[in-house]
Amino acid sequence: MSLLLVLGGLVLLVIGGEFLVRSSVALSFKLKLSKLVIGMTVVSFATSAPELLVSLQAALDGVSDISLGNVIGSNIANIGLVLGITAIISPLVVDRDFYRLNWPMMMLLSIGLYIFLKNDLVLSRFEGVVFFVALCVFLVVLIRNSRNSLTAVNAGEEVDETLAVVSTFRILIWLLIGGLGLYFGSEWLVKGAKNLASSVGISDYAISVTVIAIGTSVPELAASVIAALKQEKAISLGNLIGSNIFNIASVLGLTAIITPIPVNPDTPEILSTNIFWMIGFAAILIPLMLWPKRFQITRGNGVILFVAYIIFIVQAFT
Repeated sequence: MSLLLVLGGLVLLVIGGEFLVRSSVALSFKLKLSKLVIGMTVVSFATSAPELLVSLQAALDGVSDISLGNVIGSNIANIGLVLGITAIISPLVVDRDFYRLNWPMMMLLSIGLYIFLKNDLVLSRFEGVVFFVALCVFLVVLIRNSRNSLTAVNAGEEVDETLAVVSTFRILIWLLIGGLGLYFGSEWLVKGAKNLASSVGISDYAISVTVIAIGTSVPELAASVIAALKQEKAISLGNLIGSNIFNIASVLGLTAIITPIPVNPDTPEILSTNIFWMIGFAAILIPLMLWPKRFQITRGNGVILFVAYIIFIVQAFT
């Protein structure tokens, strides 16, 4: 039953997230926002909604392990699993925005999360505000720098123009479906994860950093793999890194603003092991970007990332 709740919750989160993205983009067109702004802000916030609802639901239920594990695990999965598999299928070209802006921001937030949690074992409301304000500043800089760049083109092309002519009634229906899917999906997922963890004798955190994290990364994995198999235009590394930035600054930031997120003393691996895995996966991208080919994540690099992710999963359960 617990496994069914987890699987059902993940399915509802995927459905709810998809409808929320559609309705948000359609609403943005009605508000006369540019495709660039929609692609880099509205779509990014909407695609982070499943992680946000799961983390918020877990924090409100007093299961902070799942809030932190979901984000830390998702960030590791985005690089080790999603980027690793995608690079194995089709090598990725690294653009300037990655090492000038996206990667430094991801590292800053990752290290900042460790410092905030290590300081007093809680992510406070003030620290949540710091994260969210940092995200807003980052987005403003990103949009200004990207107006005439490839990132701007990619962000614009990701936005479905057919959503510009959707009726207001349909937008409201999509919003309702998205909202209900995210609400019940997060509730089922958190409840199922708690029950599953207790029934198999492992911690909530171990479930959240592996099963839940992989589940909430499935949309990114599916989209990246399909694009790689079709050998479409270069998959933007910035989009995968952007997801990690949003997970910390938006998901944990907004959750902490609503309710502070404490570190469970029963799961010391959050600060002693797994957050270093997250920082390590982020840091290794720079040497991989330069070796063996400059400004490219090769198939060999993808294998390294994927094998490292498998090792992480094994140690998480042991």
